[in-house]
Amino acid sequence: MAAVVRIPVQDVAPIGRAEATRLARAEYRRFLETLRGLGADDWDRPTDCTRWTVKDVAAHIVGETEAFASLPEFVHQWRHAARVRREIGAHHLIDGVNEVEVRDRRSLSPAQLIERMAGRVDGAVRLRARLPRPLRAVPVTFPVVGRRSVGYLVDLVITRDVWMHRVDITRATGAELVLTPGHDGRLVADMVSDWAATHVDPFVLELAGPAGGTYVRGDVAPTRIDAVEFLRVVSGRGTGDGVLTHPLPL
Repeated sequence: MAAVVRIPVQDVAPIGRAEATRLARAEYRRFLETLRGLGADDWDRPTDCTRWTVKDVAAHIVGETEAFASLPEFVHQWRHAARVRREIGAHHLIDGVNEVEVRDRRSLSPAQLIERMAGRVDGAVRLRARLPRPLRAVPVTFPVVGRRSVGYLVDLVITRDVWMHRVDITRATGAELVLTPGHDGRLVADMVSDWAATHVDPFVLELAGPAGGTYVRGDVAPTRIDAVEFLRVVSGRGTGDGVLTHPLPL
């Protein structure tokens, strides 16, 4: 049996701009493939996201994709976000943005949602990749992780969001969750690194599955959990104890 490779979490290489673009394009493609594989009865199924069905989750991602492909759509969503956030009793402005995306697309059929996203992916990838340096440097405050930049948002957060919601949809419908070390394993490693930066506790995190790996900080008893389940837990979709109580919004 091969020895388990323990990766010091501080040695996880950050995702650079070119790699971020490649990962974003691949994740959009996988999300679309997941939607195309759903049956007619799947779209109304509840998900781990409070108040959202599979169709609502899809509408959110379609809206998010359209916002990053069109400045007027981006402005529209953020202009209405504060009012909608108050209406739904949410704590963060981004929750209002997400709800605007869902409400605006609730009348669309599954086929229309798929068509609209497919038509906007290239534009969203281009805009995210070509965002000017001064705009990328604008500071943004995120829940838990604190003050970051617009570059952090467009390079990492949006792709994580698409990935996590692909997980939500496959869990709700029983569809296959396609996972590979090169794509999903890289995203998971980066999310583990970001999660580790939110707290100081030592850990030996043994993540199982195709997207897994062993990440360490210190020498303590290992926490063993599936890689996808780890991210479900720290994102608030599941429950855990010990080091798993430290959150990472996804």
